[in-house]
Amino acid sequence: MDSGKLHLNGSRLESSIRELGEIGRETGGGLYRTAFSQADLKGREWLKTVLHAEGISIRTDEAANIWGSIPGSIPKLPPLVCGSHLDTVPNGGKFDGALGVLLALEVLRTLKDAGHQTRHPLVLVSFSAEEPNAYGFSTFGSRAASGKLSSRQIRDARSNEGRLLSEALEEAGGDPGNLERAVIPPGALAAYLEVHIEQGKRLLRQRIPLGIVSSITGIYREQIRLTGEANHAGTTLMSDRRDALAAAAEIILAAEEICRLAPAPEVVGTVGMIGVTPGAANIIPGEALLTAEFRAATEAQMEHLLAAWDEALRRAAETREVKITRTPILNQSPVPMDRGIMMIAERQAERLQVPAMTLASMAGHDAAHMASVTRSGMLFVPSIGGKSHCPDEESRMADILCAGNVLLHTLLVLDQSLDQSLDGRDEAHEGAV
Repeated sequence: MDSGKLHLNGSRLESSIRELGEIGRETGGGLYRTAFSQADLKGREWLKTVLHAEGISIRTDEAANIWGSIPGSIPKLPPLVCGSHLDTVPNGGKFDGALGVLLALEVLRTLKDAGHQTRHPLVLVSFSAEEPNAYGFSTFGSRAASGKLSSRQIRDARSNEGRLLSEALEEAGGDPGNLERAVIPPGALAAYLEVHIEQGKRLLRQRIPLGIVSSITGIYREQIRLTGEANHAGTTLMSDRRDALAAAAEIILAAEEICRLAPAPEVVGTVGMIGVTPGAANIIPGEALLTAEFRAATEAQMEHLLAAWDEALRRAAETREVKITRTPILNQSPVPMDRGIMMIAERQAERLQVPAMTLASMAGHDAAHMASVTRSGMLFVPSIGGKSHCPDEESRMADILCAGNVLLHTLLVLDQSLDQSLDGRDEAHEGAV
């Protein structure tokens, strides 16, 4: 068959989505396939069983990442990799993460059915523990693969129930004492692609079935302590007050205004946690503790945002006569996706007559870590109602197939051009996965 006419098997893909979507399902329809839970282990076994039945080589690395590979015609070329993750948030949906793994599976199945062998090896990956979890290590598998986690860092990590992460990792097939062996060496991969649901409404509002991701959001998160003066709520005149909660309200509204006035729609801010001391109806709050988070698609957007935020805090401290203490929690820079992959995906979408738009991802993904290992790209599928991380998470099969077929043909073009002319960087390297 002419590789240019290859298309994914929609009915088989839909069956895979349905089968995996039953693993971890509880009353109410939500999935509880959280990282290293028994449902997560069942999901892993389901994937390995399907890979084995297809004759696809399987390897589980020290971080319990699952790699399924088919050989290329030039074994010394580094592999092309696509995938995502199988774990869910508590009471999550069946598409977040899992869709990227299942589309990678369907790509491998489609090529095997057609008897089409690529030059590069093709590899599916299912990364461990992408979602926030009880052990406190989100994007665990891709962080380990990109050299950002060590055995020492995870040695004493426990869940809320006291279970050691090392025990959970061993049960999933990992090796916590040798986590460094999961690190992907330079040049070992040709490229990484990930398909994911958008988890927002931008594609849906524009009625566009495919998003080509330009960058993955930067995230800045900090804890802010405002210290005023607790006093009697009835006898302290308004002019004599140093109300920590009133100051907190002022900066919460400032955070909202800064983001609303930002020129880029991808700039967002949230105060999602707040606590007040002493916390009584007849006492002026003497202290407020809150957590603020900001996200932006570029470094320039983030710098502008945080400069405005600094000024808002300075002004609130001065006018409200409170002390403000700031403790950074997370400072993750935006990660651009590979421009060469984006251009190929755009061309393939046009060739397949799939309308597409370029947009930034406002959620974190494994691709952000993989971008430090190899050239990386992402494709988005519209989310009905913009819903995600809930049982109502849904995407249309027609849109899923649009993204899947663009993924397939982007990989096929990369296979022919990557080590020759994409950007002049590549040589043929020994594959390590």
